[in-house]
Amino acid sequence: MVIWIVVGICVLAVLVLGLAVRPVLGRVDGLLTAAERLQRHRTAVLALQARAESLAAGVQRLGERAETVQDRLTVIRAARGKQDATPEFITRRAG
Repeated sequence: MVIWIVVGICVLAVLVLGLAVRPVLGRVDGLLTAAERLQRHRTAVLALQARAESLAAGVQRLGERAETVQDRLTVIRAARGKQDATPEFITRRAG
């Protein structure tokens, strides 16, 4: 008689555990889908980050070239005898 009570309690415990686990297992599919979506977003973000770093390096190079051109322009204007190294189109707009 005691064995049947123990077996009944064990079966009831397994049944309650199964009912408690059922909603969690139902969410696993949605969680897997969300994880896959997050992985795709992460890949896209990493690609965009690499592209942004490449663009930033390009901007840096262009800035350096602009400084070089400005230095050369200053040397050319100084060689012509002009003290003001500001380009004429800038002085016309400002004045």
